[in-house]
Amino acid sequence: MPEAIKMIYQGGNAEVIEKKSRFIGEIYPIGSEEEAQNIVNQIRKKHYDARHHCFAYVLGEKNEVERCSDDGEPSGTAGRPMLDLLVGAGVHDALAVVTRYFGGTLLGTGGLVRAYSAATKEALENCEIRQKEAGYRLTIGTDYVDLGKIQYLAAARELKEENVDYGENVSITYEVPEREIQAFEKELVDKTGGKCKIDRGSKIWIYSNI
Repeated sequence: MPEAIKMIYQGGNAEVIEKKSRFIGEIYPIGSEEEAQNIVNQIRKKHYDARHHCFAYVLGEKNEVERCSDDGEPSGTAGRPMLDLLVGAGVHDALAVVTRYFGGTLLGTGGLVRAYSAATKEALENCEIRQKEAGYRLTIGTDYVDLGKIQYLAAARELKEENVDYGENVSITYEVPEREIQAFEKELVDKTGGKCKIDRGSKIWIYSNI
């Protein structure tokens, strides 16, 4: 797992009008090339009377897959600018589709680049983007005397408290980023004199707002 990546949590859309041509931009989270193509095909069916359905997508934690299509527009005027915006935004596993309804006036290469870029940019701005980061689910067993110390240490690191079980002793679970796990575990041992029981679970993704 990489340290942290940005992802589309909730897709967005936007519409741009340029000399009576409509450019409808849509952004989707995707998990595979097949899913991306299925979404493009669905949009083609939905807007069957549109002239162009240009798209771009990125896949993988390091954007191992990058694809784009001008769908009949002059080469480099649609798909490539859209792809550049996805990469520039730093998002991963994302698809951008811009549907064009021709308005009767040719826009030229510069006008097309501006229009497709604007529709993609505005759709991105209307998305909910979150960060996901590699981490662990850490469960801590403690007595009531040390509970306050543990909660203070966790709050100082702004860790998400996932679950608390109160009984004869207390079991409390946090989501801890991988980059902080060793330091946090050391703090727990130091502040409780080694009395707390620490159970580091398997790796997870931790999601947070940006």
